[in-house]
Amino acid sequence: MTPQQELAAAGLAAIGGSWFLTALVRSYALRTQLLDVPNERSSHTVPTPRGGGMAIVLTCLACLAALGWTGRLESRLVLAGLGAGSLVALLGYLDDRSPLPARWRFLGHGAAVVWVVALMGPIPSVPVLGVMLDLNVMGPVLCWIFAVWMINLFNFMDGIDGIAGVQTVCAAVGGAALWWAVGSGTGWLAALALAAATAGFLVWNFPPAKIFMGDAGSGFLGLMMALLALWSAQAQPVLLYCWFILVGVFMVDATTTLVRRVRRGERFFEAHRAHAYQYASRRLGGHRPVTLACLAINLLWLWPWAALVAWGWVDGMVGLALAYAPLIWLVFHFHAGDRAAQARPIA
Repeated sequence: MTPQQELAAAGLAAIGGSWFLTALVRSYALRTQLLDVPNERSSHTVPTPRGGGMAIVLTCLACLAALGWTGRLESRLVLAGLGAGSLVALLGYLDDRSPLPARWRFLGHGAAVVWVVALMGPIPSVPVLGVMLDLNVMGPVLCWIFAVWMINLFNFMDGIDGIAGVQTVCAAVGGAALWWAVGSGTGWLAALALAAATAGFLVWNFPPAKIFMGDAGSGFLGLMMALLALWSAQAQPVLLYCWFILVGVFMVDATTTLVRRVRRGERFFEAHRAHAYQYASRRLGGHRPVTLACLAINLLWLWPWAALVAWGWVDGMVGLALAYAPLIWLVFHFHAGDRAAQARPIA
């Protein structure tokens, strides 16, 4: 087999393995009544099995271990993914079974990210409008904040069928391609492993979902996306901007919603339906149009901007601002974080 054929075979095996594990988790959840029962804060209307994200976790971690064992991935990246990913997924699994206090989740997430940052090594300088900004002092702190936010961001945004899976596959595939094209090393293989593991689950989760991923899956996805972004930036600093662009749909909606809710004095860590994507799903009459819109935005808008930045045709900050501009308009159009506006009857 050629290397390309080996990669394709491994990817198909990961997709198939994730699909099969999801089926097993769904069967177990149905037998044990591990169901997500709708309430006033839910975006779904029928009880649905949950916990399917563990299929993503197990498949992705197995791929990382195999890639590390065969020498295709550097050991630091493998150890970071296995250690931090396992901890975040475990906390999510426990929270899925019986809700954990927010402070314990935060401490666990913080500890997982400390492990990632410790294994990263020196933080490279980042280009800002043509000037290289040295992050040796504040770099680890900023990386920690970014990764912890990404864990929670994906948890917040996993509220309708298929959206977290679509976002992950799009960002991971796009990030892997750009990492391979302009970076160095083989870290892009880890991004493809994450995409393949998520794709197998997405078959079951695409609207109408037959199973939800739960906090174990969403937190793990956020952690892995942050890890990949930070690791790729060591290979080529401009790739950090590319990852910010690629997760733009989630970054803009979640951040805007959080800021507006905090400004209103709301308890930001409590479940709610105030995100722009949640309101959009109610306004458009279902989850599928919003999930497909997320797919289209990623492929037709965010991928091209990320590519322009990666190839140096557009400055990273400028590209990020231009890519985010229509997303910011969209989240305000759909009243992200504005419960009063969302409570008005939909025309």
